[in-house]
Amino acid sequence: MSRIGKQPVAIPGGVKVEVSPDRLVKVSGPKGTSEFRHASEVGVKVEGSSVVISRAGDDRVSRTQHGTTRALVASMISGVTKGFQKELDVIGVGWNVAVQGRKVVLNVGFCHPVTVDLPEGVQASCPNNTTVVITGHDKQKVGLAAARMRATRPPEPYKGKGVRYKGEYVRQKAGKSFGS
Repeated sequence: MSRIGKQPVAIPGGVKVEVSPDRLVKVSGPKGTSEFRHASEVGVKVEGSSVVISRAGDDRVSRTQHGTTRALVASMISGVTKGFQKELDVIGVGWNVAVQGRKVVLNVGFCHPVTVDLPEGVQASCPNNTTVVITGHDKQKVGLAAARMRATRPPEPYKGKGVRYKGEYVRQKAGKSFGS
């Protein structure tokens, strides 16, 4: 049996979890509402102040979906209570970032600014002109928005310039060396 899947997920105060007969799990809390349609191989039940995930059989698909469904429900509950956050640093001379409404504008060495649209339920802020903080209640959407911004100019290994996650280590290469 899955060690992760068999653990019940505690429901904190202020969070409401609903499971419909068509396998839709809806979690609502102070930060927002998340929905997830689980696989037919697992069952999700609300028992008291916890969510219990069970599986129908012992085949490979049921076993894989058991732990995955429990982890997704736990991250939905965590997201509507605490939320998720990713920080990105823009490293390069003259490179900067700005937030304009629901868009993030990156000036990262191209002849034009790169605009990245934010998904619904995701917010961005800039504490300074080289850092952007992405927050939201959906872990997948926050990660997707951060990955899209990083993909505009990933960090390169020679000078280290690019858009990188906060604390990301980029291994520097030596480059060409001229012989004598």
